[in-house]
Amino acid sequence: MAITASMVKELREMTGAGMMDCKKALNETNGNMDEAVEYLRKNGQAKAEKKASRIAAEGLCRVATDGDKAAAVVEVNSETDFVAKNEQFQSFVTAVANQALASSSTDIDSFLAEKWNEDTSKTVNEALVDKVAVIGEKLSIRRFEKVVANEGCVVTYTHGGGKIGVIVEAKTSVVNDAVKEALTNLAMQVAALYPKYVSSDEVSEEYKAHEKEIITEQIKNDPKMAGKPDKVIEGAVIGRLNKELKEVCLLEQVYVKAEDGKQTVKQYVDAVGKANNTELTIKRFVRFETGEGIEKKVDDFAAEVAAQAGIN
Repeated sequence: MAITASMVKELREMTGAGMMDCKKALNETNGNMDEAVEYLRKNGQAKAEKKASRIAAEGLCRVATDGDKAAAVVEVNSETDFVAKNEQFQSFVTAVANQALASSSTDIDSFLAEKWNEDTSKTVNEALVDKVAVIGEKLSIRRFEKVVANEGCVVTYTHGGGKIGVIVEAKTSVVNDAVKEALTNLAMQVAALYPKYVSSDEVSEEYKAHEKEIITEQIKNDPKMAGKPDKVIEGAVIGRLNKELKEVCLLEQVYVKAEDGKQTVKQYVDAVGKANNTELTIKRFVRFETGEGIEKKVDDFAAEVAAQAGIN
């Protein structure tokens, strides 16, 4: 398969690896993008796995709440940051968040087909189209999620004026200012450190096996590990996997405000629960970041890649 400059550019953006490394990976995998990412990871050349987390689009995230029992978060995208700062656009996003809070829809298509609460003669999608005509730029209601706490409470946090929106749900028999303050601290941690799971119990064995395979290849390609017994390599693999899980699982992370710099989030949650005579359990969290996973239009970079990588 012919390897094009655009393919090299895409792989480079996904992994952060060098252009020549990307070209080699594509050649080795016959142009299969997913296999090329795996190839770079196994050889330690992928600086970061950016495919699902590249931030490139504009817009806003907004949260809406109904006391401490329900919350919704939405992401509405615009083409430019200029529009994202527009008061009309911001008011519209707030209205979309309120719509999501009142909605019983579970997918974006049914949500867009709902009657618009601010003008029931229109659907949500028709209200969006009208706003596009007024603002003069393409807009998109990309996603929403609603959380209802039946056995505790929810808290929300918005960072960067709408860059990130977070909801945390907890099970607790006591809902007071101290508990809600603690949960807000965790929402801030979710915004800052981007965990993928509440705890390692949620991580599938398939994910663990996949990551273990990647880490094993990385260690085998490490000159410092050359000639080491299999038992030593296996121990290093397990150690690195456990470290990775601590980074992606909220309860295993070090609590960012820990005075000793060692207290985990779980230890912090347990301490707050004990101090308030309740068993405090984090049930779930939702984290939206504006533009997450969307590629923004950029100038033609393929020619530059071609020139540097020697591709026609």
